[in-house]
Amino acid sequence: MKFLALLASICFALCCAGQQAPGLGAEADTAYQAQHWQEAEKLYQQLIEAHPAVGRYWYRIGVSQHKAGHNQEALATFQSAKAKGFPSFFVHYGLAEVYASTGKSNEAFVALNDATKKGFAQPDQLTSDPDLQSIREDSRFAGIVEQAKRNQASCEYSAENRQFDFWVGEWNVIPTSGGLPQGTSRIEKELGSCVIWENWTSLGTPYAGKSYNVYNASLKRWEQFWVDNVGGMIHFYGGLKDGVMYYWTDDIPQPNGSKLRRHLQFFNRGPDKVWQFSQGSTDGGKTWHVEYDFTYLRKQAR
Repeated sequence: MKFLALLASICFALCCAGQQAPGLGAEADTAYQAQHWQEAEKLYQQLIEAHPAVGRYWYRIGVSQHKAGHNQEALATFQSAKAKGFPSFFVHYGLAEVYASTGKSNEAFVALNDATKKGFAQPDQLTSDPDLQSIREDSRFAGIVEQAKRNQASCEYSAENRQFDFWVGEWNVIPTSGGLPQGTSRIEKELGSCVIWENWTSLGTPYAGKSYNVYNASLKRWEQFWVDNVGGMIHFYGGLKDGVMYYWTDDIPQPNGSKLRRHLQFFNRGPDKVWQFSQGSTDGGKTWHVEYDFTYLRKQAR
């Protein structure tokens, strides 16, 4: 379900891009946005007579009917919207509003369960929608809201996507063997916590770089894409084993004609320390040489 929140907005945009009569369609949309429900119902009814296959029109008629108090008609219209291909999580949510408004709490929860299973990802709407007021105190409602939160930020609730959280923070970076600080790094979670985003700044040189770390659910592995301000790019892949994040590269052609394979490791040394160790091999992994050996110290830690 990791992509369902994005899929929801994409599907809605695609459905809204359906064939539309320019003048009548704009008039219907204006009435809908202004919440002139009876007028919107009438105008969208005219649109489906000309374009009966457009699910968006059926859906908006259903919403308009419900808001105008024509709930029995709305139930049938929402089913037509679903049959015409309109995203089912919108339809099921609309059905839930109708059922809750008419005192059918069990049917409302069935519809809400269906909506969240299909990807409905708007917990704030659930907790503020006046149509759902009658069922909000029901013990089942909290579970619906929780599932919507999971849909909204599915990576935050995924054990695999949380494996690299120990690297997140603001860090001073020093050589593990001692010596002058080498740089600073800010590691953040972005895009619904699906991306571990590294921002590296060297000390004493203008060199800087970023890495984007993601769990690839299809290949069941972690991947890192490193880019920098001198045109470099490295693709690593690997995973967590015994608390250590292991990354590897394929054999990468070098300017001198050799091929370099890299092995990068991140060791969790507690809440305020991470050991980063990089090695390289030019003989297919038979022998390895140390490229760098850094320790990350969390900035607020003493």
